[in-house]
Amino acid sequence: MSEKIKAKIESSLTVLLVSDFESSKKYYEECLGCEVNEYWAIRDDFRLGFKLIQANNKEDVRPNNGTWNTYAYVNNNEELDLLYKELKTNGAIIVSEPKLSEFDWGVWKEFSVRDLDGYVIGFGSGHKFDQ
Repeated sequence: MSEKIKAKIESSLTVLLVSDFESSKKYYEECLGCEVNEYWAIRDDFRLGFKLIQANNKEDVRPNNGTWNTYAYVNNNEELDLLYKELKTNGAIIVSEPKLSEFDWGVWKEFSVRDLDGYVIGFGSGHKFDQ
């Protein structure tokens, strides 16, 4: 039997069609703390990344309905709380405040922000119950 080949992916990004490229770039930089250029809006060495593309028509901008467009995991709840405070202080549009949810395996905490076009970015962190 031959060995299965599987390459490692280092990071990923979300492609977003935006209605106003310049306003979106400013929001991602000032409110979400991304490094922004003509190609990318990235944060933490591409651990969170976006490709912002000017839409030809406003109708082409279509955020997911009722859920996130991107979800990012944060290392621990303390870091998640710090991120929430940073984004709120920077003027990010908060969709949902940090909330704890308990599951049979442990506790999950998350919050969400929205960009100028309605794309929702969720951030979460969890830990397992001690055995």
